[in-house]
Amino acid sequence: MAKLRMKKIELIALLTDSKKIIELLQRRGVVELCSNTDEELEGTNVTAVVGEFEKFRNTAVQALDVLDCYAPEKTNITEMFSGKTEVEKHKFGKEAMKLEKIMNAAGETIRLSRAVSEAETEISQIEVRCDILEQWEALDVPMGFKGTASTQAYIGSVPYSITSQSLEEMLPEGCYAEVIYSSKEQTDLFIICAREYAEEAMEVLRKNSFILVSETDNMTPKEKIAASRKEIERLEKSIESGKKRIEELAVNRRELRFAVDYLKMRQDKYEALSSLGFTGSTFVLTGYIPEKYTESLRNEICSKFTAEINFTDPAEDEDVPVLLENSRFSEPVEGITKMYAMPGKSDVDPTPVMSFFYYLFFGMMLSDAGYGLVMVIGTMIALKKFKLETSMKKTLTMFRNCGVSTLIWGALFGSWFGDIVQVVGREFFGREIGSLALWFEPMDEPIKLLLFSFGLGILHLFLGVGVSFKMAWDDGRKADAVLDTLPIYMIILGVAPLGASILTDVPGILKTIGTPLMLAGVVLLVLTSGRSSKSVFGKFFGGLYALYNTATGYLSDILSYSRLLALGLATGSIAGVINLIGTMPENTVVKAILLIVVFIVGHTVNMAINLLGAYVHTDRLQFVELFSKFYTGGGREFSPLTVNTQYIKFKEENINE
Repeated sequence: MAKLRMKKIELIALLTDSKKIIELLQRRGVVELCSNTDEELEGTNVTAVVGEFEKFRNTAVQALDVLDCYAPEKTNITEMFSGKTEVEKHKFGKEAMKLEKIMNAAGETIRLSRAVSEAETEISQIEVRCDILEQWEALDVPMGFKGTASTQAYIGSVPYSITSQSLEEMLPEGCYAEVIYSSKEQTDLFIICAREYAEEAMEVLRKNSFILVSETDNMTPKEKIAASRKEIERLEKSIESGKKRIEELAVNRRELRFAVDYLKMRQDKYEALSSLGFTGSTFVLTGYIPEKYTESLRNEICSKFTAEINFTDPAEDEDVPVLLENSRFSEPVEGITKMYAMPGKSDVDPTPVMSFFYYLFFGMMLSDAGYGLVMVIGTMIALKKFKLETSMKKTLTMFRNCGVSTLIWGALFGSWFGDIVQVVGREFFGREIGSLALWFEPMDEPIKLLLFSFGLGILHLFLGVGVSFKMAWDDGRKADAVLDTLPIYMIILGVAPLGASILTDVPGILKTIGTPLMLAGVVLLVLTSGRSSKSVFGKFFGGLYALYNTATGYLSDILSYSRLLALGLATGSIAGVINLIGTMPENTVVKAILLIVVFIVGHTVNMAINLLGAYVHTDRLQFVELFSKFYTGGGREFSPLTVNTQYIKFKEENINE
């Protein structure tokens, strides 16, 4: 189980059945359509229709956003993880007949939202004007007052503090000045003078940075403030009325969600129609389909429609999509492979290759049985209780398997929420509880764990090299398979006991065997790595370059597995510190209360942080150390025509699920 074998599908059917066949293929989700390239067949332009569907769908999405803002839906955790709502095909058709009513409700929702937003903006602007007018509230004439038949009035401000007496001393005779409002930054003034001195007075004011107000109405500031407050009250009532109406329209939320998905399906359907080729009475469809679905699809279509279907092998130069299928054990980590790259034509699917080590390394990095138990229980409850989508189900299954691995490694290393068992026994019952480790405690024997990590790393690397060997062998390059693999095995197996002897005692026989094995591998590598070169010097220096790359590359790769030790120790040591903090008080009651609080908060944070660390570094060990030995990637993921919905799904599931 790995990459599914793909077939090229060519379907010819009556033109009158084109939409029905496309709808069937959309519900089945097993055919990736190819655009028509036959110049003898006519195409169809669906841009305008697709654009209309997109416009209506955006309206429904916008209406849902409005409802989420003004009338948020109350959901519990069960609903959050329950996935899409299942609908039967006949009910789907009934709902589609209500589309016009739904879109009218969406339009009204959006209009009300815009009216509320505009009213709120207008209130903000009025409040700013009121703040300005409050400075002029003492003025008992309209802001637009210009004077009488014999006088000229000036209403305005200067950008500094000044008294009326000082200003009158600057102005010509017959002028009167009144300070309406004054601060360090501004003085608001009312000035009136005889008309014969008006121009002279204005010249003086202009020189002193006087700025006239721009108001022209016949209301006093008090009257304008009162009118503005009445307008604010009116706008607030309109806002309240608009929000209430939006809340009433929230009953259409389910129908709007249906409209979003329905319009998306219609849009995808018509885009699919654009890839077909047409004659006067028939249409031609081409694409890719996994071989395992060919007969079931042929039988279904031919039993319902007048059609002819042919399945052929794709040509070598075709860009064939890739669909993965793995065992229940390996399938949950397919997302890790997709995150890196889909397999290319010459690649094997790395998912089953890496799955065992992925779970193994994740558990070893987290390595606390308590944390593993929480992961297993939490994911099992979610998988059993909630109706999850396929992608979420795979993710939770992956973390469940990682939790099982974490539980096993934690039990081997004796870590149950750190040393909480020993702490509780010592602090509250006066009993010393020994180690709970089924194997050994990493904090006491870190070198042992480091060497074990390097050993697992070597096995991991050997797995990648072994896959490379198989790929070359199956490709007919048997000599290359042996000569590119055997020297690496010999060198690493020879160096391993010599390197380990630096940190611990190694049986003499291993070192005795290791030295000649390493030297034999070096000689074989130097003599064979440059075999593609035609000259003697090219072969020799090519061999030396390969030796350098092997020595430096594999040394750094093996050292990378020390992160298994580092992250495992980090989880345990931080957990121990959390438990220590919780037992600092002398009073037993206070100590118990503090320990409970610190235990819950501290271990939750520690688990979250180290879960992220284990996930990231386990990914890295696969991508950098393992994949680099055999995996190229560059494939294109299978993208079938399917029911690409957000909120609903048919009870008649896709046959590829």
